[in-house]
Amino acid sequence: MISFPNAKINLGLFVTGKRKDGFHNIESIFFPIPFCDILEINHSSKTTFESSGLNIPGKKEENLIFKAYKAFRKDFNLDPVQIILHKQIPMGAGLGGGSADGAFTLRMLNDLFDLYLEDDLIEVYASDLGSDCPFFVSNKPAFVSGRGENIEHIDLSLEGYYLVLMNPGIHISTPKAYSLITPEKIDFSLKELVKEKPENWKGRLTNSFETPIVKEYPIIGEAINHLYEQNAIYASMTGSGSSIYGLFQSKPEIHKFNEFVVWEGKL
Repeated sequence: MISFPNAKINLGLFVTGKRKDGFHNIESIFFPIPFCDILEINHSSKTTFESSGLNIPGKKEENLIFKAYKAFRKDFNLDPVQIILHKQIPMGAGLGGGSADGAFTLRMLNDLFDLYLEDDLIEVYASDLGSDCPFFVSNKPAFVSGRGENIEHIDLSLEGYYLVLMNPGIHISTPKAYSLITPEKIDFSLKELVKEKPENWKGRLTNSFETPIVKEYPIIGEAINHLYEQNAIYASMTGSGSSIYGLFQSKPEIHKFNEFVVWEGKL
């Protein structure tokens, strides 16, 4: 069984407060994009996990794919599986690639073993894996709040726009990113703002992490400026960095700024 766990971008990301459990409350629009890893899971005589593509640091037991399998195996006594991942989405890049891999693993195991679990229950397991994981269960544009577990699907289409995704190869840990910001509540409706055309988002649809991260890594700011110079109608950092993206009305003649472009295509 093969699936294609996809990345997401944040259309606005506001950190609104720190919680008693140590996490932070956020408000953001998560939007899935067609930039994918390749994940294969098959029945096997023993459980194995192998990967190709981008190098994945850490032990396999720490990977969200393996954690997802162990979570289901504990409750449903699953047989062994062979897991093969071809990694294309950069890690520590604000694209949710690891979260997508974990969530898609739950969905695939649900199908492979005929567990017949509804999405809302799979989302409970996904929430235990990580804050962004529940979003990838339904994998539709959503207003996300709380620490990421509150998901409200919204009617939002960027069909026809052209996306350029860039990554400078800088790994930014989530704890470090949060250490750089001061939470602040917002006084407008993010859901209403994204109903406006992307041409109206610049300067209004912002990311709480962008300014402090750019101070730490100026090249990220330079890349955002480069996208605007190439006539992007909106450009932003996604997640807690370091990836950035630009939306265009048509395919741009964009220069490969420091070879940072990792994906581009029509939405």
